[in-house]
Amino acid sequence: MLRLEHISKIYPTGEVLKDVNWEVKPGDRIGLVGVNGAGKSTQLKIIAGEIEPTAGEVIRPGSLHIAYLTQEFEVDPTRTVREEFWTVFKEANQVQHSLAQVQRDMETADPEKLDQLIHKLDRLQRQFEGLDGYGLESQIEKILPEMGFEAEDGDRLVSAFSGGWQMRMSLGKILLQKPDLLLLDEPTNHLDLETIEWLETYLKGLKTPMVIVSHDREFLDRLCTQIVETERGVSSTYLGNYSAYLQQKAEAQEAQLSAYERQQKELDKQQAFVERFRASATRSTQAKSREKQLDKIERIEAPTGGLRTLHFRFPPAPRSGREVVVIKDLVHTYGEKILFLGADLLIERGDRIAFLGPNGAGKSTLLHLMMGMEQPTEGTVEVGHHQVIPGYFEQNQAEALDLSRTVMQTIHDEVPDWKNEEVRTLLGRFLFSGETVFKKVESLSGGEKARLALAKMLLRPANLLILDEPTNHLDIPAKEMLEEAIQNYDGTVIIVSHDRYFISQVANKIVEIRDGEFRTYLGDYHYYLDKIAEEKEQARQEAIAAEKAAKKAAKAAKKSTTKRQ
Repeated sequence: MLRLEHISKIYPTGEVLKDVNWEVKPGDRIGLVGVNGAGKSTQLKIIAGEIEPTAGEVIRPGSLHIAYLTQEFEVDPTRTVREEFWTVFKEANQVQHSLAQVQRDMETADPEKLDQLIHKLDRLQRQFEGLDGYGLESQIEKILPEMGFEAEDGDRLVSAFSGGWQMRMSLGKILLQKPDLLLLDEPTNHLDLETIEWLETYLKGLKTPMVIVSHDREFLDRLCTQIVETERGVSSTYLGNYSAYLQQKAEAQEAQLSAYERQQKELDKQQAFVERFRASATRSTQAKSREKQLDKIERIEAPTGGLRTLHFRFPPAPRSGREVVVIKDLVHTYGEKILFLGADLLIERGDRIAFLGPNGAGKSTLLHLMMGMEQPTEGTVEVGHHQVIPGYFEQNQAEALDLSRTVMQTIHDEVPDWKNEEVRTLLGRFLFSGETVFKKVESLSGGEKARLALAKMLLRPANLLILDEPTNHLDIPAKEMLEEAIQNYDGTVIIVSHDRYFISQVANKIVEIRDGEFRTYLGDYHYYLDKIAEEKEQARQEAIAAEKAAKKAAKAAKKSTTKRQ
Protein backbone atom coordinates (compact mmCIF):
# COMPACT_ATOMS: atom_id res chain seq x y z
CA MET A 1 0.00 0.00 0.00
CA LEU A 2 2.72 2.49 1.02
CA ARG A 3 6.44 2.07 1.72
CA LEU A 4 9.14 4.41 3.02
CA GLU A 5 12.56 3.51 1.63
CA HIS A 6 15.81 4.96 3.01
CA ILE A 7 14.17 8.25 3.98
CA SER A 8 16.41 10.97 5.37
CA LYS A 9 15.56 14.56 6.29
CA ILE A 10 18.08 17.26 7.03
CA TYR A 11 17.07 20.67 8.38
CA PRO A 12 19.40 23.65 8.87
CA THR A 13 19.48 22.68 12.57
CA GLY A 14 20.63 19.13 11.82
CA GLU A 15 19.72 15.67 10.54
CA VAL A 16 16.39 14.41 11.93
CA LEU A 17 15.92 11.25 9.84
CA LYS A 18 18.87 9.18 8.64
CA ASP A 19 17.60 5.84 7.32
CA VAL A 20 13.88 5.26 7.77
CA ASN A 21 12.37 2.10 6.25
CA TRP A 22 8.88 0.77 6.99
CA GLU A 23 5.61 0.02 5.24
CA VAL A 24 1.85 0.18 5.70
CA LYS A 25 -0.27 -2.76 4.57
CA PRO A 26 -4.08 -3.12 4.51
CA GLY A 27 -5.44 -3.47 8.05
CA ASP A 28 -2.32 -2.08 9.76
CA ARG A 29 -2.62 0.31 12.70
CA ILE A 30 0.93 1.55 13.14
CA GLY A 31 2.14 3.56 16.14
CA LEU A 32 5.15 5.83 15.60
CA VAL A 33 7.19 6.24 18.80
CA GLY A 34 10.41 7.98 19.79
CA VAL A 35 11.64 10.84 21.95
CA ASN A 36 10.59 14.43 21.24
CA GLY A 37 12.50 15.61 18.17
CA ALA A 38 12.96 12.07 16.79
CA GLY A 39 11.06 13.01 13.60
CA LYS A 40 7.69 11.33 14.12
CA SER A 41 5.55 14.23 12.87
CA THR A 42 8.13 14.82 10.13
CA GLN A 43 7.44 11.30 8.82
CA LEU A 44 3.69 11.96 8.77
CA LYS A 45 4.25 15.18 6.81
CA ILE A 46 6.49 13.36 4.31
CA ILE A 47 3.82 10.66 3.81
CA ALA A 48 1.13 13.33 3.41
CA GLY A 49 3.28 15.13 0.82
CA GLU A 50 3.50 18.32 2.87
CA ILE A 51 7.32 18.22 2.90
CA GLU A 52 9.89 16.46 0.73
CA PRO A 53 12.53 14.08 2.12
CA THR A 54 16.18 15.03 1.63
CA ALA A 55 16.84 11.53 0.29
CA GLY A 56 14.92 8.29 -0.21
CA GLU A 57 11.40 7.89 -1.53
CA VAL A 58 7.82 7.14 -0.53
CA ILE A 59 6.47 4.39 -2.78
CA ARG A 60 2.69 4.52 -3.13
CA PRO A 61 -0.01 4.09 -5.79
CA GLY A 62 -1.00 7.34 -7.49
CA SER A 63 -4.64 6.75 -6.58
CA LEU A 64 -3.96 6.40 -2.82
CA HIS A 65 -6.08 8.94 -0.92
CA ILE A 66 -4.39 9.99 2.35
CA ALA A 67 -6.21 11.95 5.09
CA TYR A 68 -4.24 13.75 7.84
CA LEU A 69 -5.66 14.68 11.27
CA THR A 70 -3.20 17.26 12.63
CA GLN A 71 -2.73 18.34 16.26
CA GLU A 72 -4.68 21.52 15.51
CA PHE A 73 -8.29 20.77 14.61
CA GLU A 74 -9.27 22.74 11.51
CA VAL A 75 -12.80 23.92 12.24
CA ASP A 76 -14.54 27.32 11.90
CA PRO A 77 -16.28 28.33 15.16
CA THR A 78 -18.76 30.56 13.27
CA ARG A 79 -20.27 27.68 11.25
CA THR A 80 -22.88 25.21 12.40
CA VAL A 81 -21.80 21.59 12.84
CA ARG A 82 -23.68 20.55 9.68
CA GLU A 83 -22.10 23.42 7.68
CA GLU A 84 -18.66 22.35 8.96
CA PHE A 85 -19.18 18.81 7.63
CA TRP A 86 -20.42 20.22 4.31
CA THR A 87 -17.08 22.04 3.74
CA VAL A 88 -15.56 18.66 2.82
CA PHE A 89 -17.57 18.61 -0.43
CA LYS A 90 -16.34 21.95 -1.80
CA GLU A 91 -18.15 22.10 -5.15
CA ALA A 92 -21.46 20.70 -3.85
CA ASN A 93 -21.17 23.03 -0.84
CA GLN A 94 -20.82 26.08 -3.12
CA VAL A 95 -23.83 24.97 -5.19
CA GLN A 96 -25.85 24.44 -2.01
CA HIS A 97 -25.00 27.98 -0.82
CA SER A 98 -26.02 29.36 -4.22
CA LEU A 99 -29.33 27.47 -4.01
CA ALA A 100 -30.02 28.92 -0.56
CA GLN A 101 -29.25 32.44 -1.83
CA VAL A 102 -31.54 32.06 -4.87
CA GLN A 103 -34.37 30.86 -2.60
CA ARG A 104 -33.90 33.92 -0.39
CA ASP A 105 -33.85 36.24 -3.41
CA MET A 106 -37.09 34.70 -4.74
CA GLU A 107 -38.97 35.81 -1.62
CA THR A 108 -38.62 39.52 -2.55
CA ALA A 109 -38.16 39.38 -6.36
CA ASP A 110 -40.49 41.15 -8.83
CA PRO A 111 -42.21 38.97 -11.51
CA GLU A 112 -39.56 39.60 -14.20
CA LYS A 113 -36.67 38.83 -11.84
CA LEU A 114 -38.58 35.84 -10.39
CA ASP A 115 -38.67 34.14 -13.79
CA GLN A 116 -34.87 34.43 -14.10
CA LEU A 117 -34.41 33.08 -10.58
CA ILE A 118 -36.66 30.06 -11.28
CA HIS A 119 -34.48 29.14 -14.28
CA LYS A 120 -31.33 29.64 -12.16
CA LEU A 121 -32.84 27.51 -9.38
CA ASP A 122 -33.60 24.72 -11.87
CA ARG A 123 -30.06 24.83 -13.26
CA LEU A 124 -28.49 24.75 -9.77
CA GLN A 125 -30.74 21.90 -8.63
CA ARG A 126 -29.71 19.82 -11.65
CA GLN A 127 -26.05 20.66 -10.92
CA PHE A 128 -26.54 19.67 -7.26
CA GLU A 129 -28.11 16.36 -8.29
CA GLY A 130 -25.27 15.77 -10.76
CA LEU A 131 -22.80 16.11 -7.88
CA ASP A 132 -24.89 13.60 -5.89
CA GLY A 133 -25.70 16.42 -3.46
CA TYR A 134 -28.62 14.59 -1.84
CA GLY A 135 -26.46 11.50 -1.41
CA LEU A 136 -23.76 13.64 0.24
CA GLU A 137 -26.44 15.15 2.47
CA SER A 138 -27.45 11.67 3.66
CA GLN A 139 -23.77 10.81 4.28
CA ILE A 140 -23.50 13.82 6.62
CA GLU A 141 -26.72 12.88 8.41
CA LYS A 142 -25.33 9.36 8.85
CA ILE A 143 -21.94 10.43 10.22
CA LEU A 144 -23.37 12.90 12.76
CA PRO A 145 -24.63 10.14 15.12
CA GLU A 146 -21.53 8.03 14.37
CA MET A 147 -19.45 10.86 15.84
CA GLY A 148 -21.80 11.02 18.83
CA PHE A 149 -23.85 14.07 17.83
CA GLU A 150 -27.61 14.31 18.38
CA ALA A 151 -29.82 15.34 15.41
CA GLU A 152 -30.36 18.85 16.84
CA ASP A 153 -26.57 19.35 17.29
CA GLY A 154 -26.24 19.78 13.52
CA ASP A 155 -27.70 23.29 13.76
CA ARG A 156 -25.59 24.39 16.73
CA LEU A 157 -22.45 26.50 16.26
CA VAL A 158 -19.05 24.80 16.35
CA SER A 159 -18.00 27.30 19.04
CA ALA A 160 -20.59 25.77 21.42
CA PHE A 161 -18.58 22.51 21.59
CA SER A 162 -15.46 21.59 23.56
CA GLY A 163 -12.11 20.65 22.04
CA GLY A 164 -13.00 16.96 22.30
CA TRP A 165 -16.16 17.44 20.24
CA GLN A 166 -14.26 19.60 17.74
CA MET A 167 -11.82 16.68 17.35
CA ARG A 168 -14.84 14.49 16.48
CA MET A 169 -15.87 17.04 13.82
CA SER A 170 -12.35 17.02 12.32
CA LEU A 171 -12.28 13.22 12.31
CA GLY A 172 -15.78 13.05 10.79
CA LYS A 173 -14.77 15.47 8.00
CA ILE A 174 -11.76 13.29 7.21
CA LEU A 175 -13.81 10.09 7.12
CA LEU A 176 -16.35 11.67 4.76
CA GLN A 177 -13.50 11.88 2.24
CA LYS A 178 -13.29 8.04 2.33
CA PRO A 179 -9.48 7.89 2.76
CA ASP A 180 -7.37 4.84 1.93
CA LEU A 181 -4.90 5.76 4.71
CA LEU A 182 -5.45 7.76 7.89
CA LEU A 183 -2.65 9.76 9.56
CA LEU A 184 -3.26 10.84 13.18
CA ASP A 185 -0.89 13.23 14.97
CA GLU A 186 -1.41 13.21 18.76
CA PRO A 187 -5.19 12.64 18.44
CA THR A 188 -5.72 12.27 22.23
CA ASN A 189 -4.14 15.60 23.23
CA HIS A 190 -6.40 17.56 25.61
CA LEU A 191 -9.21 14.99 25.41
CA ASP A 192 -10.90 13.70 28.56
CA LEU A 193 -10.88 9.97 29.34
CA GLU A 194 -14.42 9.42 28.11
CA THR A 195 -13.62 10.93 24.68
CA ILE A 196 -10.31 9.03 24.43
CA GLU A 197 -12.13 5.75 25.08
CA TRP A 198 -14.77 6.67 22.50
CA LEU A 199 -12.02 7.44 19.96
CA GLU A 200 -10.27 4.10 20.65
CA THR A 201 -13.48 2.16 20.14
CA TYR A 202 -14.37 4.10 16.99
CA LEU A 203 -10.93 3.70 15.37
CA LYS A 204 -10.86 -0.02 16.22
CA GLY A 205 -14.09 -0.41 14.24
CA LEU A 206 -12.62 1.20 11.10
CA LYS A 207 -11.09 -0.97 8.38
CA THR A 208 -9.00 1.96 7.14
CA PRO A 209 -5.25 1.45 7.82
CA MET A 210 -3.76 4.19 9.97
CA VAL A 211 -0.48 5.62 11.24
CA ILE A 212 -0.60 7.17 14.71
CA VAL A 213 1.84 9.47 16.50
CA SER A 214 1.01 9.47 20.20
CA HIS A 215 2.65 9.66 23.63
CA ASP A 216 -0.42 7.96 25.10
CA ARG A 217 0.92 4.47 25.82
CA GLU A 218 -2.48 3.01 26.80
CA PHE A 219 -3.94 4.29 23.51
CA LEU A 220 -1.08 2.68 21.55
CA ASP A 221 -1.48 -0.52 23.57
CA ARG A 222 -5.19 -0.89 22.88
CA LEU A 223 -5.14 0.15 19.23
CA CYS A 224 -1.88 -0.66 17.43
CA THR A 225 -0.98 -3.82 15.54
CA GLN A 226 2.58 -2.64 14.91
CA ILE A 227 5.06 -0.16 16.43
CA VAL A 228 7.72 1.73 14.45
CA GLU A 229 10.38 3.29 16.65
CA THR A 230 12.68 6.06 15.40
CA GLU A 231 15.94 6.30 17.34
CA ARG A 232 18.91 8.41 16.25
CA GLY A 233 17.26 8.86 12.86
CA VAL A 234 16.92 5.13 12.15
CA SER A 235 13.63 3.18 12.23
CA SER A 236 12.92 -0.27 13.69
CA THR A 237 9.63 -2.18 13.30
CA TYR A 238 8.05 -4.33 16.01
CA LEU A 239 4.95 -6.50 15.53
CA GLY A 240 2.16 -6.15 18.10
CA ASN A 241 1.04 -3.36 20.42
CA TYR A 242 3.09 -1.08 22.69
CA SER A 243 3.58 -3.69 25.44
CA ALA A 244 4.76 -6.24 22.87
CA TYR A 245 7.19 -3.62 21.48
CA LEU A 246 8.68 -3.00 24.96
CA GLN A 247 9.22 -6.73 25.50
CA GLN A 248 10.71 -7.30 22.03
CA LYS A 249 12.98 -4.27 22.37
CA ALA A 250 14.25 -5.41 25.77
CA GLU A 251 14.95 -8.90 24.37
CA ALA A 252 16.68 -7.46 21.29
CA GLN A 253 18.83 -5.14 23.44
CA GLU A 254 19.76 -8.03 25.74
CA ALA A 255 20.76 -10.18 22.73
CA GLN A 256 22.69 -7.28 21.17
CA LEU A 257 24.49 -6.54 24.45
CA SER A 258 25.43 -10.20 24.82
CA ALA A 259 26.74 -10.35 21.22
CA TYR A 260 28.56 -7.01 21.69
CA GLU A 261 30.24 -8.19 24.88
CA ARG A 262 31.26 -11.52 23.31
CA GLN A 263 32.74 -9.73 20.30
CA GLN A 264 34.55 -7.18 22.49
CA LYS A 265 36.06 -10.01 24.53
CA GLU A 266 37.26 -11.75 21.36
CA LEU A 267 38.57 -8.48 19.85
CA ASP A 268 40.48 -7.71 23.04
CA LYS A 269 41.97 -11.21 23.00
CA GLN A 270 43.06 -10.91 19.36
CA GLN A 271 44.37 -7.35 19.88
CA ALA A 272 46.42 -8.55 22.85
CA PHE A 273 47.96 -11.27 20.64
CA VAL A 274 48.82 -8.68 17.96
CA GLU A 275 50.42 -6.32 20.50
CA ARG A 276 52.37 -9.14 22.12
CA PHE A 277 53.84 -10.66 18.96
CA ARG A 278 54.00 -7.65 16.60
CA ALA A 279 57.77 -7.33 17.07
CA SER A 280 58.45 -11.06 17.47
CA ALA A 281 60.94 -12.51 15.00
CA THR A 282 59.10 -15.80 14.77
CA ARG A 283 55.42 -14.76 15.08
CA SER A 284 55.21 -11.22 13.63
CA THR A 285 53.77 -12.54 10.33
CA GLN A 286 50.99 -14.29 12.25
CA ALA A 287 50.39 -11.10 14.28
CA LYS A 288 50.10 -8.97 11.14
CA SER A 289 47.70 -11.49 9.60
CA ARG A 290 45.46 -11.33 12.66
CA GLU A 291 45.63 -7.53 12.61
CA LYS A 292 44.33 -7.52 9.03
CA GLN A 293 41.54 -9.91 10.02
CA LEU A 294 40.60 -7.57 12.89
CA ASP A 295 40.26 -4.66 10.46
CA LYS A 296 37.83 -6.67 8.30
CA ILE A 297 35.50 -7.72 11.16
CA GLU A 298 32.16 -5.91 11.10
CA ARG A 299 31.78 -4.35 14.52
CA ILE A 300 28.59 -4.95 16.57
CA GLU A 301 27.37 -1.67 18.05
CA ALA A 302 26.53 -1.34 21.71
CA PRO A 303 22.76 -1.17 22.38
CA THR A 304 21.27 2.33 22.15
CA GLY A 305 19.44 1.93 25.48
CA GLY A 306 21.82 4.44 26.98
CA LEU A 307 20.25 7.39 25.17
CA ARG A 308 20.35 10.48 27.36
CA THR A 309 17.00 11.03 29.03
CA LEU A 310 15.41 12.74 32.01
CA HIS A 311 16.49 11.45 35.42
CA PHE A 312 15.55 12.97 38.76
CA ARG A 313 14.22 12.42 42.26
CA PHE A 314 11.98 14.68 44.31
CA PRO A 315 13.90 16.12 47.29
CA PRO A 316 13.11 14.75 50.76
CA ALA A 317 10.80 16.84 52.94
CA PRO A 318 9.69 16.82 56.61
CA ARG A 319 7.11 14.18 57.49
CA SER A 320 3.63 15.73 57.55
CA GLY A 321 0.71 15.04 59.88
CA ARG A 322 -1.75 12.26 59.01
CA GLU A 323 -4.44 14.61 57.64
CA VAL A 324 -3.00 16.32 54.56
CA VAL A 325 -6.14 17.81 52.92
CA VAL A 326 -9.59 17.96 54.51
CA ILE A 327 -12.64 18.86 52.37
CA LYS A 328 -15.98 19.34 54.16
CA ASP A 329 -19.42 20.21 52.75
CA LEU A 330 -17.84 21.72 49.63
CA VAL A 331 -20.14 23.70 47.36
CA HIS A 332 -18.63 25.55 44.41
CA THR A 333 -20.40 27.20 41.51
CA TYR A 334 -19.62 29.26 38.43
CA GLY A 335 -22.76 31.22 37.62
CA GLU A 336 -25.45 28.60 36.94
CA LYS A 337 -22.92 25.73 36.76
CA ILE A 338 -22.58 23.65 39.94
CA LEU A 339 -19.21 21.85 40.19
CA PHE A 340 -19.41 20.54 43.76
CA LEU A 341 -22.48 20.06 45.94
CA GLY A 342 -21.86 19.06 49.56
CA ALA A 343 -18.68 17.10 48.73
CA ASP A 344 -16.47 15.59 51.46
CA LEU A 345 -12.99 14.05 51.21
CA LEU A 346 -10.04 13.25 53.46
CA ILE A 347 -6.58 12.92 51.91
CA GLU A 348 -4.06 11.23 54.19
CA ARG A 349 -0.26 11.09 54.36
CA GLY A 350 1.12 8.69 51.73
CA ASP A 351 -1.94 8.81 49.48
CA ARG A 352 -1.21 9.02 45.76
CA ILE A 353 -4.61 10.07 44.46
CA ALA A 354 -5.64 10.54 40.83
CA PHE A 355 -8.76 12.65 40.31
CA LEU A 356 -10.85 11.52 37.34
CA GLY A 357 -13.85 13.08 35.62
CA PRO A 358 -14.84 14.58 32.27
CA ASN A 359 -13.56 17.97 31.11
CA GLY A 360 -15.47 20.63 33.02
CA ALA A 361 -16.10 18.40 36.07
CA GLY A 362 -13.94 20.70 38.23
CA LYS A 363 -10.64 18.81 38.57
CA SER A 364 -8.30 21.77 38.00
CA THR A 365 -10.66 24.02 40.00
CA LEU A 366 -10.32 21.62 42.95
CA LEU A 367 -6.53 21.97 42.83
CA HIS A 368 -6.92 25.78 42.80
CA LEU A 369 -9.14 25.50 45.89
CA MET A 370 -6.48 23.40 47.64
CA MET A 371 -3.80 25.97 46.81
CA GLY A 372 -5.98 28.88 48.00
CA MET A 373 -6.07 30.35 44.48
CA GLU A 374 -9.89 30.26 44.64
CA GLN A 375 -12.30 30.35 47.57
CA PRO A 376 -15.19 27.86 47.82
CA THR A 377 -18.76 29.12 47.48
CA GLU A 378 -19.58 27.18 50.65
CA GLY A 379 -17.82 24.67 52.90
CA THR A 380 -14.08 24.31 53.45
CA VAL A 381 -10.98 23.03 51.65
CA GLU A 382 -8.10 22.98 54.13
CA VAL A 383 -4.51 21.84 53.74
CA GLY A 384 -3.39 20.12 56.97
CA HIS A 385 -1.83 22.30 59.69
CA HIS A 386 0.89 19.85 60.76
CA GLN A 387 3.95 20.55 58.61
CA VAL A 388 2.17 20.11 55.25
CA ILE A 389 4.33 21.79 52.58
CA PRO A 390 2.61 21.84 49.16
CA GLY A 391 4.36 22.02 45.79
CA TYR A 392 2.16 22.89 42.79
CA PHE A 393 2.74 22.00 39.14
CA GLU A 394 0.60 24.18 36.83
CA GLN A 395 -1.16 22.64 33.83
CA ASN A 396 -0.25 25.54 31.55
CA GLN A 397 3.50 26.05 31.79
CA ALA A 398 3.38 29.22 29.66
CA GLU A 399 1.41 30.89 32.46
CA ALA A 400 3.50 29.44 35.29
CA LEU A 401 6.92 30.53 33.96
CA ASP A 402 8.27 34.02 33.30
CA LEU A 403 8.62 34.06 29.50
CA SER A 404 11.13 36.95 29.55
CA ARG A 405 13.72 35.03 31.63
CA THR A 406 16.29 32.57 30.29
CA VAL A 407 16.43 28.94 31.40
CA MET A 408 19.45 29.74 33.59
CA GLN A 409 17.80 32.84 35.12
CA THR A 410 14.62 30.87 35.90
CA ILE A 411 16.59 28.56 38.20
CA HIS A 412 18.84 31.33 39.59
CA ASP A 413 15.74 33.30 40.60
CA GLU A 414 14.77 30.39 42.88
CA VAL A 415 18.27 29.79 44.32
CA PRO A 416 20.24 33.07 44.03
CA ASP A 417 23.07 31.67 46.23
CA TRP A 418 23.86 28.83 43.83
CA LYS A 419 26.95 29.01 41.62
CA ASN A 420 26.53 28.80 37.85
CA GLU A 421 28.12 25.35 37.90
CA GLU A 422 25.49 24.07 40.37
CA VAL A 423 22.65 25.48 38.24
CA ARG A 424 24.13 23.93 35.09
CA THR A 425 24.44 20.54 36.84
CA LEU A 426 20.74 20.62 37.78
CA LEU A 427 19.70 21.74 34.29
CA GLY A 428 21.87 19.02 32.73
CA ARG A 429 19.76 16.41 34.55
CA PHE A 430 16.75 17.89 32.74
CA LEU A 431 18.51 17.78 29.33
CA PHE A 432 19.39 21.48 29.16
CA SER A 433 23.06 21.77 28.15
CA GLY A 434 25.43 24.04 26.24
CA GLU A 435 23.84 27.17 24.82
CA THR A 436 20.28 25.97 25.52
CA VAL A 437 20.58 27.25 29.11
CA PHE A 438 20.65 30.80 27.70
CA LYS A 439 17.45 30.39 25.64
CA LYS A 440 14.51 32.52 26.72
CA VAL A 441 11.54 30.64 28.15
CA GLU A 442 9.27 32.11 25.44
CA SER A 443 11.30 30.27 22.76
CA LEU A 444 11.11 26.87 24.48
CA SER A 445 8.92 24.03 23.21
CA GLY A 446 6.06 22.70 25.32
CA GLY A 447 8.19 19.73 26.41
CA GLU A 448 11.11 21.98 27.38
CA LYS A 449 8.83 24.20 29.47
CA ALA A 450 7.43 21.13 31.24
CA ARG A 451 10.97 19.96 32.05
CA LEU A 452 11.99 23.41 33.32
CA ALA A 453 8.93 23.56 35.58
CA LEU A 454 9.80 20.12 36.99
CA ALA A 455 13.36 21.32 37.63
CA LYS A 456 11.94 24.28 39.59
CA MET A 457 9.92 21.85 41.74
CA LEU A 458 13.15 20.13 42.81
CA LEU A 459 14.38 23.32 44.43
CA ARG A 460 11.61 23.49 47.01
CA PRO A 461 11.22 20.47 49.27
CA ALA A 462 7.51 19.58 49.51
CA ASN A 463 5.67 16.72 51.19
CA LEU A 464 2.46 17.34 49.19
CA LEU A 465 2.83 17.37 45.40
CA ILE A 466 -0.17 18.77 43.51
CA LEU A 467 0.29 17.93 39.82
CA ASP A 468 -2.10 19.21 37.14
CA GLU A 469 -1.55 17.32 33.86
CA PRO A 470 2.19 16.86 34.53
CA THR A 471 2.72 14.62 31.48
CA ASN A 472 1.44 17.15 28.93
CA HIS A 473 4.17 17.72 26.29
CA LEU A 474 6.46 15.07 27.82
CA ASP A 475 7.70 12.27 25.58
CA ILE A 476 7.49 8.65 26.72
CA PRO A 477 11.02 8.37 28.27
CA ALA A 478 10.39 11.57 30.27
CA LYS A 479 7.02 10.19 31.46
CA GLU A 480 8.74 6.99 32.59
CA MET A 481 11.27 8.96 34.65
CA LEU A 482 8.49 11.04 36.26
CA GLU A 483 6.63 7.82 37.12
CA GLU A 484 9.76 6.40 38.74
CA ALA A 485 10.29 9.61 40.73
CA ILE A 486 6.71 9.56 42.06
CA GLN A 487 6.95 5.85 42.91
CA ASN A 488 10.07 6.59 45.00
CA TYR A 489 8.57 9.68 46.66
CA ASP A 490 7.52 9.25 50.30
CA GLY A 491 5.17 12.24 50.50
CA THR A 492 1.55 12.67 49.37
CA VAL A 493 0.67 13.15 45.70
CA ILE A 494 -2.49 14.58 44.13
CA ILE A 495 -2.73 14.15 40.36
CA VAL A 496 -5.05 15.32 37.62
CA SER A 497 -4.21 13.54 34.36
CA HIS A 498 -5.83 12.08 31.24
CA ASP A 499 -2.88 9.71 30.76
CA ARG A 500 -4.29 6.33 31.83
CA TYR A 501 -0.95 4.52 31.66
CA PHE A 502 0.64 7.19 33.88
CA ILE A 503 -2.24 6.94 36.37
CA SER A 504 -1.95 3.14 36.44
CA GLN A 505 1.77 3.44 37.32
CA VAL A 506 1.56 6.03 40.13
CA ALA A 507 -1.88 6.19 41.80
CA ASN A 508 -2.83 4.04 44.81
CA LYS A 509 -6.32 5.61 45.11
CA ILE A 510 -8.77 6.90 42.52
CA VAL A 511 -11.28 9.67 43.25
CA GLU A 512 -13.91 10.19 40.56
CA ILE A 513 -15.80 13.50 40.47
CA ARG A 514 -19.36 12.51 39.65
CA ASP A 515 -22.56 14.56 40.04
CA GLY A 516 -20.78 17.14 42.20
CA GLU A 517 -19.49 14.55 44.68
CA PHE A 518 -16.32 12.52 45.28
CA ARG A 519 -16.49 8.75 44.76
CA THR A 520 -13.41 7.13 46.27
CA TYR A 521 -11.97 3.79 45.06
CA LEU A 522 -9.40 2.32 47.46
CA GLY A 523 -7.12 0.78 44.86
CA ASP A 524 -5.16 1.54 41.70
CA TYR A 525 -6.51 2.38 38.24
CA HIS A 526 -7.16 -1.24 37.25
CA TYR A 527 -9.07 -1.81 40.51
CA TYR A 528 -11.14 1.28 39.63
CA LEU A 529 -11.90 -0.08 36.13
CA ASP A 530 -13.00 -3.41 37.61
CA LYS A 531 -15.29 -1.66 40.12
CA ILE A 532 -16.79 0.58 37.40
CA ALA A 533 -17.51 -2.52 35.29
CA GLU A 534 -19.19 -4.14 38.34
CA GLU A 535 -21.29 -1.01 38.95
CA LYS A 536 -22.41 -0.91 35.31
CA GLU A 537 -23.35 -4.60 35.38
CA GLN A 538 -25.26 -4.12 38.62
CA ALA A 539 -27.10 -1.11 37.15
CA ARG A 540 -27.93 -3.20 34.07
CA GLN A 541 -29.30 -6.05 36.18
CA GLU A 542 -31.34 -3.60 38.29
CA ALA A 543 -32.77 -2.02 35.11
CA ILE A 544 -33.75 -5.48 33.80
CA ALA A 545 -35.36 -6.34 37.16
CA ALA A 546 -37.21 -3.01 37.23
CA GLU A 547 -38.46 -3.54 33.68
CA LYS A 548 -39.68 -7.04 34.55
CA ALA A 549 -41.40 -5.71 37.69
CA ALA A 550 -43.07 -2.93 35.69
CA LYS A 551 -44.34 -5.43 33.08
CA LYS A 552 -45.58 -7.73 35.84
CA ALA A 553 -47.36 -4.84 37.56
CA ALA A 554 -48.90 -3.69 34.27
CA LYS A 555 -50.07 -7.24 33.55
CA ALA A 556 -51.57 -7.56 37.04
CA ALA A 557 -53.32 -4.20 36.70
CA LYS A 558 -54.73 -5.20 33.33
CA LYS A 559 -55.94 -8.51 34.77
CA SER A 560 -57.56 -6.71 37.71
CA THR A 561 -59.32 -4.27 35.35
CA THR A 562 -60.62 -7.14 33.20
CA LYS A 563 -62.02 -8.91 36.28
CA ARG A 564 -63.87 -5.79 37.44
CA GLN A 565 -65.43 -5.41 34.01
